[in-house]
Amino acid sequence: MLFNSLEFLIFFPVVTILYFLMPYRFRWLLLLVASCYFYMAFVPIYMLILGFTIVIDYYAGIYIEQSEGSRRKMFLTMSLIANIGVLAVFKYYNFLNENIGFLLKGFALENPIPYLKILLPIGLSFHTFQAMSYTIEVYRGKQKAERHFGIYSLYVMFYPQLVAGPIERPQNVLHQFYEKFDFDYQRVTDGLKLMAWGMFKKVVIADRLAVMVNQVYDHPFEQKGIPLLVATSLFSIQIFCDFSGYSDIALGSAQVMGFDLMKNFDRPYFSKTISEFWRRWHISLSTWFRDYLYISMGGNRVSKWRREYNVFIVFLMSGIWHGASWNFVIWGAMHGFYLIFANLTVDYRNKIVEIIGIKKLPFFYKIIQILTVFCLTSFAWIFFRAVDFKSAYYIATHLFTGIGEQLSQISNRSFIEKNIFLGQGIANFVMVAFALLVMETVHYFQRGKSLRTVLNQQPVLFRWILYYGVILAILFLGMFDAPSQFIYFQF
Repeated sequence: MLFNSLEFLIFFPVVTILYFLMPYRFRWLLLLVASCYFYMAFVPIYMLILGFTIVIDYYAGIYIEQSEGSRRKMFLTMSLIANIGVLAVFKYYNFLNENIGFLLKGFALENPIPYLKILLPIGLSFHTFQAMSYTIEVYRGKQKAERHFGIYSLYVMFYPQLVAGPIERPQNVLHQFYEKFDFDYQRVTDGLKLMAWGMFKKVVIADRLAVMVNQVYDHPFEQKGIPLLVATSLFSIQIFCDFSGYSDIALGSAQVMGFDLMKNFDRPYFSKTISEFWRRWHISLSTWFRDYLYISMGGNRVSKWRREYNVFIVFLMSGIWHGASWNFVIWGAMHGFYLIFANLTVDYRNKIVEIIGIKKLPFFYKIIQILTVFCLTSFAWIFFRAVDFKSAYYIATHLFTGIGEQLSQISNRSFIEKNIFLGQGIANFVMVAFALLVMETVHYFQRGKSLRTVLNQQPVLFRWILYYGVILAILFLGMFDAPSQFIYFQF
């Protein structure tokens, strides 16, 4: 079920109202049934996959807690194999098989391994990683094994963050399913505000930008220069609004019922370094890899070169996590390279900055840093968005092709509409520009504090004018003709 669908518009208030009307002891059951229905709205049969991993991890957690020595590691290993095995079959089997076939073809051999005609279950990587965090934390002794099978199932399947995160830790969520949350007007309205803000980012900004970006990325070989640059820059904004919009709706819908989920985005495009970008972007995933892979490999406790190797492996795995394609592997490798290069050249870059004296203009220096990070991440997004490597390579190598000739036509209206507005007309461009201005104004006021807290201190009339303005913008400027799936649902 999509958050931006009519079904969810009915589903959410019905479930929420029943949640507060129902006796406390039955609420977990309501949420579990509602979460099952929410997931089955996509492909019902894939509930069996979720059920399989839930049963495995539930008993693995209990046996890990009850066992000692090597037996604890054995049960953890069994749990990890089950989860990674499901990912391997549904997400990576055909990718690996395709590459095996390519290698065999080089030796004039046929690939005897059959391909599987299966669809990737929605959000498989998200709930798999959340389940893995549970057994790992039980193994580390930081989380007690959950004895209530229904509560554990709800931990994995809680519908707000089931298909695209945030990827929660058991310490943050499990205990909340035992707490009784009464109806609280301020908390409910705060959650609804966050949901409305997420919907605004999704249907008003992301979905409108998607139409523009698709014009170029669906037919990249017909373009060069300016339209490729514009579409690539717009995709950076699109994917942020799409994914952070989902996260806001997820956090908001959970908050309405009393649950507190972890923050997943923190104005990432205001980052001054790539390292800072990853502390602000998809926080639940980056911290997952930090806690369970990077630290397990030695983290910062190893030699300098080993540390850089660890960083590269983590980002390579992040790329693979995102998708079974060499494009995603390259995307992850690029971010790993960015970080390693930054770490190894920090002293040289500081000397250059000191010689130029640009730090004497701190605002200008900050703008340069932010733009540099945006350009680097946007370039990497090419491999994330392009349909295949051939398209990504073409786009990456033709970003500046013919720029001189194109700039000479910049005063031509038809040229602007085709190459700047990407064929969508000035009206659509103005609407997107206005929506982006609104978003960045909100981001400005969000520095170090919650905008909802600031709003609650404003006069009632001002607040309600603002709320109705956002609602009207969603209704009249949002794209609902064919609700588009959130980008991260494919992972």
